Amino acid sequence: MSLDVSPELLDKARHGEIDDAAFVDCIRTSLPYAWELITGLVARLEVDGGEFADNLTPPPDEQARGQLLRVLASDAMRGTLERHFGMKLAFQNCHRVAVFPRESATYRHFITAREQILNQSPELRDC
Repeated sequence: MSLDVSPELLDKARHGEIDDAAFVDCIRTSLPYAWELITGLVARLEVDGGEFADNLTPPPDEQARGQLLRVLASDAMRGTLERHFGMKLAFQNCHRVAVFPRESATYRHFITAREQILNQSPELRDC
């Protein structure tokens, strides 16, 4: 299961839409490694400035890696976090998460096939 959904949130979803704040809280508590990594990158970009902030350190274990994959592979989770932080999220390989200001030319460049190919290495083949 991707998320730890409380009975209250599940009931709310059964009876209508849930707001982003409730979904963000569910993501934060269910996927703590992914949440900490992404919030840390957002904070770094806000403090240091620049065109983007990214993570180049592999996750400490498979559980953490799975959290990144789940949060970034889900359109609903990724979109909600992008709205919450006001940033675009990008993902390459098994751990290179990056955050960009919205409408960033650097983001559009980062997500090209060329950049994906250039970001490959033998160590990451089975990550």
